[in-house]
Amino acid sequence: MQTRQESRPSFAGNVAHAIGCARRFIERLAQPSFVQLVLRLALAVPFWKSGILKWHGFLQLNDTAIALFTDEFKLHLPGGPYPFPAPAVFAFLSACGEVGFPVLLVLGFGTRFAAAGLLLVVVGGGLAAVWFNRFP
Repeated sequence: MQTRQESRPSFAGNVAHAIGCARRFIERLAQPSFVQLVLRLALAVPFWKSGILKWHGFLQLNDTAIALFTDEFKLHLPGGPYPFPAPAVFAFLSACGEVGFPVLLVLGFGTRFAAAGLLLVVVGGGLAAVWFNRFP
């Protein structure tokens, strides 16, 4: 009669099994479409929050948003800071862009167009407020 010895897996075997399980879990979780959705959400949320604060109602801007473009924000271009030519229009376009482009980005419609629009919002904000706190 032969006795069968029960062999317990070694520590290295347990570690290798755990690594294999973790790898399979990550491969299932990190599908390209899921990763792209998470990245689009991560980019869209800050713009959405910033844009939604500028609205008072349906197509009605806060007075603060218009006041910022009228009094505070200036275009910092060579030759000195210049006021925005039509502050209400720029405030409206900025608020529309900060709300509309993130929606397009999350839904996956026109993602390149939406990303380019968000880039324009960032560049416009940079031109308007780069030196906002630097100069008296």
